[in-house]
Amino acid sequence: MRYVFVVLFASLVSLHTATAEVQTKTVQYTDGDVTLEGFVAWDPEQTQADAPGVLVVHQWMGLTDYEKGRCKQLAELGYVAFAADIYGKGIRPANRQDAAKQAGVYKNDRELYRRRLNLGLDQLLKIENVSADKVAAIGYCFGGTGALELARSGAKIGGVVSFHGGLDSPTPADGKNIEAKLLICHGADDPFVPADDIEAFKAELNAADVDWQMVYYSGAVHSFTQPMAGNDNSAGAAYNPRADKRSWNAMRVFFTELFAGK
Repeated sequence: MRYVFVVLFASLVSLHTATAEVQTKTVQYTDGDVTLEGFVAWDPEQTQADAPGVLVVHQWMGLTDYEKGRCKQLAELGYVAFAADIYGKGIRPANRQDAAKQAGVYKNDRELYRRRLNLGLDQLLKIENVSADKVAAIGYCFGGTGALELARSGAKIGGVVSFHGGLDSPTPADGKNIEAKLLICHGADDPFVPADDIEAFKAELNAADVDWQMVYYSGAVHSFTQPMAGNDNSAGAAYNPRADKRSWNAMRVFFTELFAGK
């Protein structure tokens, strides 16, 4: 009898472990005649009705395994995470030069960028059990800029987290459209974000009475959350495990406050 109980218990544990795994799915959607290919992750054990949703915006290399990994991490925390595809299905730059060219298309056409961002948000909101009242967006580098542009578009989201994103303000008046609370995670030694941009960004937010906070990480340059950036700070972009961990924890605290009581 004891043997049967042990086997039964082991089977139940195994079943629970199997059902608790994060689930993922590729999602195709369109912008006119352009096919986009996003990625969603969720944990069936944690995702109940009215679950909080997080839109993830990719860095300049496009939607890669990096963003998919972040979606899975968010799913493990109980969020439904959808990684938007800004560039389009199959458009994944092979090198930094191609990435700069591709990202430049959207940085120079903020209307197009905002449309692609909002299409990604629409996909997140279509996912079963995601609550429209509990939605945030995060982004990395190019995607950090994108998450801020989504807020500037007037999107109905509760919060935005920008990880080492660009902070330029090409149309400062659009700050008045921001309804989201903002968390800016920034490398203190980032050479790609001029001090003038930071001051103009703060002025934009303050003029619009936006609820914002900005955290600087010492010794961190651009791309500090991305292991694929290497570890040479002199290149201007490098991974910093301490800043990566601290910024992720800052995001978790921010989300706890954002979604509390909803």
